[in-house]
Amino acid sequence: MAACQLALLAALLALWQVATSSQALAFLFGSPSQIWGYLVKMQQDGSLVHDAGVTGMETLLGFLFGNVIGTVLGLSLWYSRFVSKVMQPFIVALGSIPIVALAPIVIIWFGTGLGSKLAMSTLSVVVVALVTAYKGATSVDDDQINQMRTLGATKRQTFRKLVIPASLRDIFAGFKLTVGFALIGAIVGEFMSSDDGLGHAIFKAGSLYIIPKVFAGVVVTIALALFLSFLVGRLERFLMPWHKFD
Repeated sequence: MAACQLALLAALLALWQVATSSQALAFLFGSPSQIWGYLVKMQQDGSLVHDAGVTGMETLLGFLFGNVIGTVLGLSLWYSRFVSKVMQPFIVALGSIPIVALAPIVIIWFGTGLGSKLAMSTLSVVVVALVTAYKGATSVDDDQINQMRTLGATKRQTFRKLVIPASLRDIFAGFKLTVGFALIGAIVGEFMSSDDGLGHAIFKAGSLYIIPKVFAGVVVTIALALFLSFLVGRLERFLMPWHKFD
């Protein structure tokens, strides 16, 4: 499988290199060799590690805060179906707001420093985490809940010993989605106002029409997303040893 994926990637890069052999196309789309050259330069001047570290920290913090808040709220809604139905249209309304539209307000509230990027990343995550956690909690088999009640378990014990473990699969499915959303939120925040980070590097290169450097920043962003997704997968395997993974 890995060999086929690498072969496909190599073929696509070769086609890209050939297609951008002319100056006009190289200016518009860059070329793999130019992109690699900028990656080497960014590594040599230290900006690659610095910018990736800044964006990675913002993404990780936003991912953690957003998922903690969203998961706790989503699981808590299991306690009252009435409250969950009352809150449903408000949750849908919040989830429908484009994160870019909130950027100016977030900057006014939190300033131009780390706080605004962290807020953007958290807001990108929290609604998805809430919905997936609530879905997992409400998908628990009613027969199992009734059996817990028959054995004398309180609602709190049922929640702690049945609902939370049974919801983990949906929660981690949400984690795999929100790790990308957290990264998008951090990048958007850096687009709006930042002096460093991958979003700032991509925006600056784009404003100067240095297309290969833009793609170099995108490549690093993709690598960061894959690394964070890998960490989420390892955490899932650690916390759910009973589950069979492909």
